[in-house]
Order: sequence, then structure tokens, then C-alpha cells
Amino acid sequence: MNFVYERLMGGKSGLTGFLILAAFIVVVLPVTLDIFRLNLVGKYLTYAFAAVSLVLLWGYGGILSLGQGVFFGLGGYGMAMFLKLEASSPENTAIQSTPGIPDFMDWNQLTALPWFWEPFNSFTFTILAILILPAAFAYVIGAAMFKRRVGGVYFAIITQVVAVILTVLIVGQQGFIGGINGITDLRTLKGWDITSDTAKYLFYFLNCGLLLSVIVASRFILTSKFGSLLLAIRDKEDRVRFSGYDVSNFKIFIFCFAAMISAIGGAMFTLQVGFMSPSFVGIVPSIEMVIFAAVGGRMSLVGVVYGTLLINAGKTLFSESFPELWLFLMGGLFIAVVMFFPNGLAGLWKDYGYHLTDKLLAGRRWIRAYMSNMVNRKVGGGA
Repeated sequence: MNFVYERLMGGKSGLTGFLILAAFIVVVLPVTLDIFRLNLVGKYLTYAFAAVSLVLLWGYGGILSLGQGVFFGLGGYGMAMFLKLEASSPENTAIQSTPGIPDFMDWNQLTALPWFWEPFNSFTFTILAILILPAAFAYVIGAAMFKRRVGGVYFAIITQVVAVILTVLIVGQQGFIGGINGITDLRTLKGWDITSDTAKYLFYFLNCGLLLSVIVASRFILTSKFGSLLLAIRDKEDRVRFSGYDVSNFKIFIFCFAAMISAIGGAMFTLQVGFMSPSFVGIVPSIEMVIFAAVGGRMSLVGVVYGTLLINAGKTLFSESFPELWLFLMGGLFIAVVMFFPNGLAGLWKDYGYHLTDKLLAGRRWIRAYMSNMVNRKVGGGA
């Protein structure tokens, strides 16, 4: 069983790295941080879902997507629509011209709930929509592109254009989905106050559990035959195609799976932060997600989580301490990582962590051998 776990997580060192990450985010951070800072870390970890999805897409599949913010936003808006409907009950909106609809709809003279909002009264439908709708949208994009063998920089540009189009569409629909302000004033989930400290702790641990589960599921895919084919497609796509495989179907699948992962992060972001806006859908957040993956190491599912935490913690620290210089400091951080750690933070672990793990294992074996020798000598002396 231990062999299965080690193989699944990339050997003993990979398993050690995963366990260290789990202990760090589940035990160390909750113990050392107050609820405000912990909630910030929880927000950072929602971005890590998108970073993990880019390991599958970009690191192993060779597919650079500059539009992961689209799927992050779709998941976030799906959860926000459910929460907004719950906050817009006739009792809570009695002062509106039309009670029972979201406030921004009332401000824009809508007199009835739009038809596409109605299904989001169901929490079950909302969860399914968060998973299925982004994957379906990714399928449409992937089938249109990959079936026509569009890839490389062209695919990256197209995903960026999709992010721009969706952002413009959201901003222009003020009366239907909140426009530039987004969907705000989200207070309860099934009658439970999501702004309380208890809720923030619960959502943080739920977020950690989902993120670790996504890492394990992604690692399972990468260690399977599919993962081997994905690497082969990245390195020698024509050779895989000539071997009889339909390369486009593999790309479409991993693109849809990555979209689903990003959407889960978006939904958790809405729960933890309490709002969703188009500022988390467009080009800037999508490129930042690529930076998270690059800094963490685009071939490491665990490394990108550290990369996400480092970049966002740096943004918070620099903006608080040096409000006029923080953008320059962040730029310096990016340049330093690229110059000195071209393989990201995961490269540091590979260069030093593996050796440290080997030394620890060797030390443990030496202690066991020494203790066994002492016991044998004592037993032999007694005889």
C-alpha cells in the first residue's frame, strides 16, 4: 500500500513533499495565523486550483492557456448566483420596487427573475453547474481548436481573446449579472452565516481538503497511461498521431478537466470572499495564474501551490508596507525567480529536498542498524 502511495505521489520524495504541504496548510497555518490572515491564505489557495490545472495543461500537455480565469470566473459566478438568490428573498428585499429579485436587477428596472437564474435556486443544480458548465464551455473551445490542430501561441492568444470577450459581456450586462460591480452582498448559505469566523474556518479547511484531493486526482491521471501519452503529445505530437492515437481527444479531455478544477477554485473563492466580479475573469488574473505556475514549477503539482502562496503573500506584504513601490518589488521578485530558479520552487526541492530526504532516510537506516546491533550484542553477551 505504501508503494502505491509513493508511486502515485512521485516516489518517496514526492510523497514527502505532499505530506509537508498538507501539514503546512492544514496544521501550521491555522495554528499560527489569526482568522483575518487565515482567510487571506484561503483566498490564495483558491487561486492554486487554477495553478494546478495549468500543471496538467501547460506543464505536461504543452498547452498554454491564458484564459483559465474564464473557468475560475464561471465557477465563482455559479456559486454567487445561488448565494445571491438566497440573499434576495422577498423578506430581505421588501423595500425594493420588485421584491424577490437581486438588488442590481431592481436598480435596472427588471421586474422578474431572468429564466437562466431560476435553476440556481437549487443547491444541487448549482454544484452540478459549477462542474459541468465550465467543462462544457471548455469542450466547445477545445473541439473548435484542437480538431483543427490549432495549438501553441495561437491557442494561447485565442484563450486570451475569450477571456476579453467574456469580461466585456459580463460588464455590459449590468441588469442581469451585476456588470462591472459583480455579484456582491452574499451573506448566507442555506441559512448559515458565511461571514462568521466559524464559517471562515470551515471554508478554509474545506478548501484545503478539496485542493489536496485535486492534487491526488491529478497525480493519478499523470501516472496513468494517459499521463504518459500526454507527455508524448507534448514532446512528439506527430509521432503520437502517426501511432494511431487521436491527439485532439486527449487535448480536449485534459482541457475540460483543467477547466473543472479552475471552476472549483472559483466557487470556493466566492464562498470565502463573499462576492464575485469580472475582475477575476479577464486577462490579468489569467496571466497571474500562469505566473503562479511558473514560479512554483509548471511540472510540480505541489510546487505551484507554494508559488501561488508566495506570489500572493508578496503582493499583500509589499502593498501594505510599500504602497508606492510594491509593483516594482513584485517585478523584482518575478525576475529573481526566473534568473536564479528557472525550474521554479519545485526545482529547489528537486535539487536540495531530494538529497535531504535521502540523508534523513539514510540516517534512519543507520539508527535502526545501530540499535539492532546493540540489541544483538546484549543478547549475545547475556547468553
